[in-house]
Amino acid sequence: MLHSLLKKIFEKREEGGNKENGDVVKPFLDHLEDLRWTIIKMVIVLVIAMSVCFVFNHELFYFLEQPLIRAGLVPKEVLRSGTVVGPIMSAFQLAFYAGITLSFPILMYFLGEFVLPALTRKEKRYILPALLVGFALFLGGAAFCFWQILPMMIKWLSDFSLKNGVAVLYDMKDYFGFVAHLCIAFGLLCELPVVMVTLNAIGIVSYKWLSGTRAYALTGVLVLCAIISPTPDLATLFILAAPIMLLYEACIWIVYYLDKRRAKQNDDDNDGSGRPYNDPNEPID
Repeated sequence: MLHSLLKKIFEKREEGGNKENGDVVKPFLDHLEDLRWTIIKMVIVLVIAMSVCFVFNHELFYFLEQPLIRAGLVPKEVLRSGTVVGPIMSAFQLAFYAGITLSFPILMYFLGEFVLPALTRKEKRYILPALLVGFALFLGGAAFCFWQILPMMIKWLSDFSLKNGVAVLYDMKDYFGFVAHLCIAFGLLCELPVVMVTLNAIGIVSYKWLSGTRAYALTGVLVLCAIISPTPDLATLFILAAPIMLLYEACIWIVYYLDKRRAKQNDDDNDGSGRPYNDPNEPID
């Protein structure tokens, strides 16, 4: 699967290169060199974002305590550092996750620049709106998890532990890691439309394939939501699953529109006859 994905990406990059460089084809190692520089740029941006977030670690600590407060718990009574270096390690961990969130649009821009290196002027007009939509979807998924799912999950786990006579104590580093992992996971799940459009542009997925695998995908969503659901009741399960299912269905119809538009463009290029269009006024070589 990874080999197939890389092959499609490199083929797409070749198409982009051919727009500007004629029939020049980059060797495989040149693609890997471009990938290396893309990773270096992403790492530099992430380190800068982490450094900024580390300066505000106290505010981040307070912010990530909100699910505990909304669950009716007192953070000072529940959180413990665990070791002498616990607070500083927690600060680094929070800076890393917050840095990912803060730099997400730039990271996606660098990634898109690698996958689609030679966009036309018309295509470049869609980059900024696509980045803004992707970032909004990511923040929306993370916020929904942070303000709705996490308090319910923590409340249910706390009540379950207390009923069994177990005092609830969270290691600070583990708690912050748990919150960040879950929020980022939900944010990435909400990136489905952007991912599907990108895979469609590369040529990996199509409307026919997505519609044919709809039942399997929705079953997978239900299984995933059942695993991460904070409570075992069906109502909570469907509250979690419904937004993801709607997003997946929206992806199918977005890809349908893109496939239809691409087919129409190809049909226009071929003069609607399946044969390349020849201008009668164009001189014959």
